[in-house]
Amino acid sequence: MKKPLSPRACMSHRLQSLVPWMAALSVMAHQGLWSSRSLRPTSSDMASATTLAAAASDAVPARTLYSLVVPAADEAQSSEVSPNALALPHEHMNRVNHLARARTLRELGDLAGALTECRRALYDAPEDTEALRTIARLGPLTGQTELAVLAQAQLGSLNPEDASPLVQQARLLLSQGRSTEAIRVGEEAVARDSEDPDAYQVLGRAQLAAGHLSEAVLRFEQAVHLAPEHGYALNNLGLAWLRTNENTKAAEVLARAAALLPHVAYVHNNLGVAYERLGRTEDAQAAYAAATRLSPRYVKAHVNASRMNKVASLGVSPP
Repeated sequence: MKKPLSPRACMSHRLQSLVPWMAALSVMAHQGLWSSRSLRPTSSDMASATTLAAAASDAVPARTLYSLVVPAADEAQSSEVSPNALALPHEHMNRVNHLARARTLRELGDLAGALTECRRALYDAPEDTEALRTIARLGPLTGQTELAVLAQAQLGSLNPEDASPLVQQARLLLSQGRSTEAIRVGEEAVARDSEDPDAYQVLGRAQLAAGHLSEAVLRFEQAVHLAPEHGYALNNLGLAWLRTNENTKAAEVLARAAALLPHVAYVHNNLGVAYERLGRTEDAQAAYAAATRLSPRYVKAHVNASRMNKVASLGVSPP
């Protein structure tokens, strides 16, 4: 008579019988056999995947089959991105629409997953502008601004007459404190389109961040010349004039900026600084009050307003 199996041996036997099915599911997930279809596998999916799993089980010990669901080393996310790391290498038995996956994941709120799918799409089609634009949008939202920098650079190389990707790239570089690189990119943007006020504006910001005040003033003036109602260029021109202690000029352009951008707190704060330096106490108080009203947590504006109110109560001229 055959000796009955112990409970442990029975459980081991059952687990071994599940290995082909688990391997099949692993293969399907790894190879992307489900593509953009329903998340439930069809009978044909299971049949093809089981065949693959059976072939794998003949050649590979059962314990190694589970490694199929582990991402490859070259797919690991990293905060440091090299210029060649924008596309994410991967392999599939069948063609997969990664952009469709990215759209779905984005709609579901999985921005990191959507970003990964766009990078995979870029590996399949390195010049896919939709993938590049989506990476440029999602990178900063997922803490991977460098990916956005690389995407904008690639868009700029694909469209050598378009300055807008370079303008966006320079802005991203400035957000990372990389003013020297932003100057180089901004200059290229101006060379591509000498009539684009935003190209001069971002180049002026880069020059200002680098401490090149005269160059910054020139670039902001060029931006304002091309777009007289560009409120942000006017604000930055006023800020540059403040840095050079040209307070009358600063007050003039900042008043124009505040009229164009009535809901932007820092513009009113800058205007208050100009008025304070000119001894226009009441005007400075009004500007600071507008800044604190628009942004109640704007600490700098609150400090300025408090100081100005004390000066006014003492009846002395501001320093």
